[in-house]
Amino acid sequence: MKLVVENIKEIKGETNVPSSKSHTIRGFIFASLAEGESTLKNTLESEDTKAALNACRSLGAEIIRTGEEEYEITGFNGHPNVKNTKINTLNSGTTTNLISSVAALANRKIIIDGDDSIRKRPIQPLLVALKNLGAEVRSINKNGCPPIEIKGRLTGGKTKLDCKSSQYLSSLLITCPLLDQNTEIEILNVCEIPYIEMTLRWLDELGINYENKDYVNILIYGNQKYSAFQKTMPSDWSSATFLLVAASMIGKQVVIEGLDMNDTQADKLVLNYLKEMGAKIKIDEQKITVNRSQLYGCELDLNNTPDALPSIAILGCFAEGKTVIKNVAHARIKETDRIKAMTMELSKMGAEVHETDDGMILEQSELKGTKLNGYNDHRIVMALSLAGLIAEGRTEINTAEAIKVTFPNYIEVMNNLGANMRMEV
Repeated sequence: MKLVVENIKEIKGETNVPSSKSHTIRGFIFASLAEGESTLKNTLESEDTKAALNACRSLGAEIIRTGEEEYEITGFNGHPNVKNTKINTLNSGTTTNLISSVAALANRKIIIDGDDSIRKRPIQPLLVALKNLGAEVRSINKNGCPPIEIKGRLTGGKTKLDCKSSQYLSSLLITCPLLDQNTEIEILNVCEIPYIEMTLRWLDELGINYENKDYVNILIYGNQKYSAFQKTMPSDWSSATFLLVAASMIGKQVVIEGLDMNDTQADKLVLNYLKEMGAKIKIDEQKITVNRSQLYGCELDLNNTPDALPSIAILGCFAEGKTVIKNVAHARIKETDRIKAMTMELSKMGAEVHETDDGMILEQSELKGTKLNGYNDHRIVMALSLAGLIAEGRTEINTAEAIKVTFPNYIEVMNNLGANMRMEV
């Protein structure tokens, strides 16, 4: 499928954003690991969360959909009752990484695999840590990427972790409290700290004991357990990023409702980036109002927010002067190499953009609509659709079905605000 986007002058109105993918996947996994019946409300219904649900079911969780965006989950109390030894995580990197440690609790060999994108995403640092903590692990194709084979049971102990993805550490944090021994993790190259904070917040809420020494060393006490819980998932700041960026460029009283300013989600930092560039943003409890602004280029460190890079790159083309995006080399190991992808596609539109090792340099540019590659990456597709809003003429983006991974009703939301977007075969 391709997404067709026409140039428009203005968007306006009120809208909500979907629930958090990161929280929803964590919720499914924590509930599966718990003893008893947990209830999750306001969950995200997307391809990524379906992958997490199926993975949890494969490991023995009993999951019933009790209403719209609501589930009851009976967990296996830290001891997987494996129903399926082959887990397909589809396009979900979050599910792949987080479920790998859970699979290492089982005494059976389990194979975790996904689509072509997942098979290119490195997981070797996590596999090394799991092996150090007592599991049998291997990358089946011997390239440090899925498909992977895992057999437990993890015991705990000490390990170093090259934390080029926060998901590696989150994976261990979720599982290690259930091990017989204490686990000590020495962390190298830490990044995306807000996502680690999100996992630690879950541990706090579920009564888990650990010691965090400034994200350099974390000690997780063993012989703990998760009890059943009830939790409502917050809205997704990563999805809100696209609306915030669009409104900063061409918005007239765009109101985004339902976002929690106290949540730990990393992409809440996008508000700071926008303000630094001159955006007019008003925050009133769980309501954010944004108007078009005169934006100015600046230097932005996106180490904690790699998912924001595609959208911020669009702002770099729109803002007056030069925008430097830096310290976000890990954006290259997402669904695609997002630095390279955004550089190539914006260049097709006439942008003055240069790729660096750890980011991008962009100058204000007049964009022209053309045919673009979405790389089957939901965030690339949606970011390029923002470029299409401000570009002259018509923009076409292929592999647009990837939007369903995190923001299934994105086109509907944007069109309700005044955009002109449509899917075509």
